[in-house]
Amino acid sequence: MRRLALVLALGLAVAPAALAQIVPPPPPQREPPDPSDTIPVPPFREPPPVSPVGAAVRSLLVPGWGQSVTGRRVTGAVFIFWEGLTLTMLLKSVHQLDYQEGIGTEDLEGKRSEVQDWAVLLAFNHLLAAAEAYVSANLWDFPADLRSQRLPSGDPAVGMRVYW
Repeated sequence: MRRLALVLALGLAVAPAALAQIVPPPPPQREPPDPSDTIPVPPFREPPPVSPVGAAVRSLLVPGWGQSVTGRRVTGAVFIFWEGLTLTMLLKSVHQLDYQEGIGTEDLEGKRSEVQDWAVLLAFNHLLAAAEAYVSANLWDFPADLRSQRLPSGDPAVGMRVYW
């Protein structure tokens, strides 16, 4: 019994020191580009700043948060603006419904419908923001290069260069 206690005490005393000596492996190094390649290809699969599910959860809680983290600030601002608008209109409609109920107005169905409409738009904004943040995090390093030029016929054209 004493030996077991001694071994456990020694193990508990040595374990923190042994764990402190574990060095994490260095991050993987990128290979320099091959100068014989005729078409330079950018490196693929840069890790996003947050996982796709993490971005979706953030935007589900606060629309625009996941977009902001993935660098899509304008899209995030649009979701935040729409969130503020729908939340304001929902609160205004609820206040008007309470007022109309308080004074005894008979026709309340229209106002109840308006409250439901704004609530649905608010919920839809959360779901759409979460889906967009999930897709944005998955396409974080998509190497699309948009270019515009004139076709030989003189018509304007917009094209996208995609590296395979």
